[in-house]
Amino acid sequence: MDLHFGDSKPTDEERAAVDALLGPPESSWEGAARDEMRTDDLRWARGGRAARDRRDLLLPGLHAINDRIGWISEGALDYLCRRLTVPPAEAYGVATFYAMFSVRPRPATVLHLCTDLACAAAGAEELCAGAEARLGPGSGVQVERSPCLGLCERAPAALAVRAGDPVRTAVAAPATVGTAVRTATAPGSAPEEPPAVLAVPQAGDPSLLLLGRVGAVDPASLDDYRAHGGYGALRRAFELGPAGVIREVTDSGLVGRGGAAFPTGRKWQATASQPDHPHYLVCNADESEPGTFKDRVIMEGDPYALVEAMTIAAYAVGAHRGYLYLRGEYPRAIHRMEHAIGQARARGLLGEDVLGQGFAFDIEIRRGAGAYICGEETALFNSIEGYRGEPRSKPPFPVEKGLFGRPTAENNVETLVNVVPVLTMGAEAYAAIGTPKSTGPKLYCVSGSVDRPGVYELPFGATLGELLTLAGVRDGLRAVLLGGAAGGFVRADELDVPLTFEGTREAGTTLGSGVVMAFDGTVPLPRLLLRIAEFFRDESCGQCVPCRVGTVRQQEALHRIADRTGAAAAADIALLREVGRAMRDASICGLGQTAWNAVESAIDRLGAYE
Repeated sequence: MDLHFGDSKPTDEERAAVDALLGPPESSWEGAARDEMRTDDLRWARGGRAARDRRDLLLPGLHAINDRIGWISEGALDYLCRRLTVPPAEAYGVATFYAMFSVRPRPATVLHLCTDLACAAAGAEELCAGAEARLGPGSGVQVERSPCLGLCERAPAALAVRAGDPVRTAVAAPATVGTAVRTATAPGSAPEEPPAVLAVPQAGDPSLLLLGRVGAVDPASLDDYRAHGGYGALRRAFELGPAGVIREVTDSGLVGRGGAAFPTGRKWQATASQPDHPHYLVCNADESEPGTFKDRVIMEGDPYALVEAMTIAAYAVGAHRGYLYLRGEYPRAIHRMEHAIGQARARGLLGEDVLGQGFAFDIEIRRGAGAYICGEETALFNSIEGYRGEPRSKPPFPVEKGLFGRPTAENNVETLVNVVPVLTMGAEAYAAIGTPKSTGPKLYCVSGSVDRPGVYELPFGATLGELLTLAGVRDGLRAVLLGGAAGGFVRADELDVPLTFEGTREAGTTLGSGVVMAFDGTVPLPRLLLRIAEFFRDESCGQCVPCRVGTVRQQEALHRIADRTGAAAAADIALLREVGRAMRDASICGLGQTAWNAVESAIDRLGAYE
């Protein structure tokens, strides 16, 4: 592809897709037809600074083209770059960064088949082979093997995307070869997705704080949400004032639920105290960790709770604009959140005067496009701003210079929805749940060799065994993966591990984002580890050498020893340890720092290659 402005022209459909997002171009600088009677048209870049300030619309623009056409041609990319005055070389780098985009011609329909851990254990390889055999050249469907689709409780999973106006999506999970093929070839006849409540085995339990409304409230109805206590927390926030909200959250002991466990109140206070303005709020809903799907269930089953929680957080930190970065593989969650935000805006719960309190706040959804690294907060900021989703070096930290270089508070979905019960029940009552160091309830994504997979809510301090008993763990349990691909394995005789941040740390593992994946003896562990290594190799952004090279070397070594044990594998295991230490010590972000964790734990705790 020519990386300069060239002679390639967009088709009418491609031009329409971009113009639907950006509006019609005003001058030939932006791609409008040249006016031969105007000599100033090519000398004056009308709105040049304003156009450059719209760089953050690059990702939505790429989505607009990809949604309408199915791929991004040179002419379409060139036109989008003219509209936004973005150098084509940079836009090409962004377009090729994401797995859901293509800069090469492909059919209008793409069938994504999940090959990650839960789906691999549920027969993903057979599903892929069968679908590829049925949907060969000439079928009008491109089959792509995909990382985790976030449907682990219904593994194996398939997602079909058919380009057009509008774009159409359909999900089949659990998928067979027949349902996957039918979903791709006739999305309208695909089976309807089950309601979100079916992913909550504890539904109806009155003790649930975070999942209590899932299944009990119509997720499309704002009135139903308010009838079940919705927006009571925001009203109390206005009574307390921003400083009072931060004090309440701090006193509750709430820490981040994405894995880092940083105190939420401290983060909010640090953001609120920054003299630089404007401040921003970012909700990270790009849960791409294999085995994680709790945020999807909340957004599909209780979307207004997230809207309310984001509004409270924004009020506390002094932000008037919030961004919800939502992974592109969640079409139903996107539709539910778009509807909830629209209804809240129409009813005065978002906008210039929230609840008549003189506080202005609104939320914009930004759709991801398939990049695990964008779950890292600074990579997410780069993605929103229209750059490649590569992590930034820290310091400065996001509370000082985050999104658009301004003070930013970033939290994931589960962390934010915890703020609602903190304010409704009070910090003291909330802190009494769990343990002194890990307060409140925690959501766990349970999948694999269990009878009742789904999202579970338990107070911190429950043991792994208690959780697996609720989920109906099957006989022959061999190992449990905690924290997803970036986490670690524990043995079947270690189920007394307390599920707290400090308890898992003392046990030599991690709680991470709450992934609990059980594997029995039918799952070949070496192949599972190889899949984890392939995942990190594919998802490394390549910015730093330790991760870019280390993930490749890790995968190569695991390929060599996949079917070997004992002395035959010893040299490669020693190499794996050396590479793993280098990645952990020298990688820029958490991806490289944790890429060795699961493999290390499998070797040391499970004797994977003995």
